Amino acid sequence: MASETGTAVETKRGLIFGPSGKRLDLYRPEGVARPASTVLLWHGIGPDERDVLEPLARTVAVHGLLVLVPDWRSDPADGGRSQLLDSLAFVREEAGGLGGSGESFVLAGWSAGAGAALGVALRPEVAGGWRPAAVVGMAGRYDLPARTTGTAPLDDLAAGLDPAVPVHLVHGGRDTVVPPSFSRDLAEALRTAGRTVTLREPDTDHAGVVMTEYDPAADRCVPTTAEHAVSAGQLAAGVLAAAGDRP
Repeated sequence: MASETGTAVETKRGLIFGPSGKRLDLYRPEGVARPASTVLLWHGIGPDERDVLEPLARTVAVHGLLVLVPDWRSDPADGGRSQLLDSLAFVREEAGGLGGSGESFVLAGWSAGAGAALGVALRPEVAGGWRPAAVVGMAGRYDLPARTTGTAPLDDLAAGLDPAVPVHLVHGGRDTVVPPSFSRDLAEALRTAGRTVTLREPDTDHAGVVMTEYDPAADRCVPTTAEHAVSAGQLAAGVLAAAGDRP
């Protein structure tokens, strides 16, 4: 399928990962022997909503990256921890065979997925000591326990834990579901600790930052062509692509 820029994006849907049998979707640029980098992108708290992130994932792939978007659920007893970490283990093991890198890649998330991604960088023991090349958090809260670690990233920072990698934040300036103050607070805490952080605030809402809009009838976010969401999603895709750049 070709994008509006003319770059074709190859899609593979429903790859199974982990003992839970959860599935993930793959997006990569066609005709590129080895994508520039790899992104593992986690959706928010809605159950099994990998499709919600398709517009953003496809836009990131146009930049020349391999993007993997898994399903996970927040309602198991562990809050989704094992499914998130299973998807991480899958990408580390399989990304090389899929055209990307399993050694060093960007870990990113939207909404509840954002705190989960940052949690791995702060507490790499949950991934056998591994850290991502960078973290990108979109429209997240960081004062609540991360789904991957059970501790709040802001509390971990206050306790002296170090993410040790760049953290890039994108948060809609009109977000009323998770107000942008949550990302501002995290950015300030990281700067105070002397860590590398960027924060972008496009003029959009919680759904718009990932190129979607909330549909009350479906009770989920769906793709949209609204100018504010398309612009914000393109900005987020650019942040993800830049985070994946390696010398």
